[in-house]
Amino acid sequence: MRTKHLYLLALISGLLLTFGWFPHGFVWILFIAFIPLLIVEDLISTGSVKTHSFTLLICTYLTFFIWNIVTTWWLKNASYGGAALAILANSMLMTMVFMLYHKVKKRIGTKWQSVIFICFWLTFEFLHHHWDLTYPWLTLGNAFADNPNWVQWYEYTGVFGGSLWILAINCLINEVFEIRYLVGNRNRSINILVHNEKYKVRYAILILSLPILISYLMLYFNSGSKSAASPKEINVVVVQPNIDPYNQKFIVGDYENQLEIMLKLAAQKTDSTTDYLLFPETALQESMWEGKLQYATSIKILKHFLKQYPKLKIIIGANTARAYEAGETPSVTARKFGDSNGYYDDYNTAFQIDNSDSIQVYHKSKLVPGVEKMPFPFIFKYIEKFALSLGGTSGSYGTQEQRTVFVSSDSKSKTAPVICYESVYGEYVGEYINNGAQFISIITNDGWWGDTPGYHQHLKYGALRAIETRRWIARSANTGISCFISPLGEIQQPTDWWVPAVIKQQIQLNDKITFYTRFGDYIARGAMWLSLLIIIYSWLIRFRIIKKQ
Repeated sequence: MRTKHLYLLALISGLLLTFGWFPHGFVWILFIAFIPLLIVEDLISTGSVKTHSFTLLICTYLTFFIWNIVTTWWLKNASYGGAALAILANSMLMTMVFMLYHKVKKRIGTKWQSVIFICFWLTFEFLHHHWDLTYPWLTLGNAFADNPNWVQWYEYTGVFGGSLWILAINCLINEVFEIRYLVGNRNRSINILVHNEKYKVRYAILILSLPILISYLMLYFNSGSKSAASPKEINVVVVQPNIDPYNQKFIVGDYENQLEIMLKLAAQKTDSTTDYLLFPETALQESMWEGKLQYATSIKILKHFLKQYPKLKIIIGANTARAYEAGETPSVTARKFGDSNGYYDDYNTAFQIDNSDSIQVYHKSKLVPGVEKMPFPFIFKYIEKFALSLGGTSGSYGTQEQRTVFVSSDSKSKTAPVICYESVYGEYVGEYINNGAQFISIITNDGWWGDTPGYHQHLKYGALRAIETRRWIARSANTGISCFISPLGEIQQPTDWWVPAVIKQQIQLNDKITFYTRFGDYIARGAMWLSLLIIIYSWLIRFRIIKKQ
């Protein structure tokens, strides 16, 4: 085999990963997508193809660059520079993980190669959920967002169960290919190797089919257990105002007119039976200081609207700021007041407003790197002003430690105010549920990406959160798609893209905690600790402290 054939295999892997990702819709392709690249690695590591490890680096980067650029090209609609950086950097991070697998496998041997690859990749995905350059968009388990009927068991595993599923099938089938290669070159081992091949093929078929069967059984029993009307049902209205985020939304002084447009839409379906009214992220554009919210014109307008509906709760997004009192220690994201010594934080905020005197506040805390947050502020704070400006501000937003749950004044209903990007994180959303949330309110913009696969992907990731938590979701997106999502991941009443809309539905509250919500990303954490042990073991071999098995 020639070097050019290695590049062809890498290209095939990149295309398989791409077409396995929705909205292309062929998710089953992901079960074989890594195999060509794993074959390239095996041919190079065993010396079957005389070439340097640098060839593997190029092949690997080619695979992951194709996957990243074809599935997330739409990022350029928000920023060409940001999109290029995200695609190039994420491709390189994936490449580094694969090269680490290659290096460790050469030290330890092929006996545990599948375990090494699976653990390293799951660790990468887990860390990509938790560090400052967080970007979990292409977590493998997310691919089933377009096929929720296959993964009803996410209530026990979360998306990392899906990632493990994909990786395990790829590794099993790859080992079958390796056995065939050995059969053709080592005649003395034919009988044992052929027997092992049949065993692994059967094992792969079982692992592929059993989760799907279990999922459909869960779907059948959960669908059949839907209860009749109960006291734990509420009526929710969702508004999609469709205000252009580039040319209209952030016009200074236009906030009253925009709020009037939204309230006229809301009035079409809001009545005395409505419990909740949802507006999108950053719907309120008035500059508001926390601690003085009652004096804001937008709040007064909403309070006046609420007088018509005594039991109504409004959930709405806003940009707010908080000034630090004298003697308070500013956060790492705090900004200075001009030439004075005072500091303040800007926030991407969600409010719950009702007919009581209180306003409940939550600050978005999973921020988009480079857009809402300058990564590693203790290092790069001096260039924070160069962060992209999306949502009416530049630089880094402030955050909060706890996941605030909005509670009705009678304490009969509780909701998770999930803002935009936060809905991509399963364990993070689970924190709201553990704090008592009975349904999920997702407020987002999604207009930055235009009419591209981006907002479709973002919408359907919400379906995975519904399955993981078994909670209803009400989703308000400024330009679409707004909808309701059932605990089975069914998207209901989806609105059209880029049109004003208002929808209403009765949904059920749920107090039960799923296994995944209780224990979080235990699969990925286990893989991370096992990866650490594997790396330590490889270093012991490297320095000949122990002998290679």
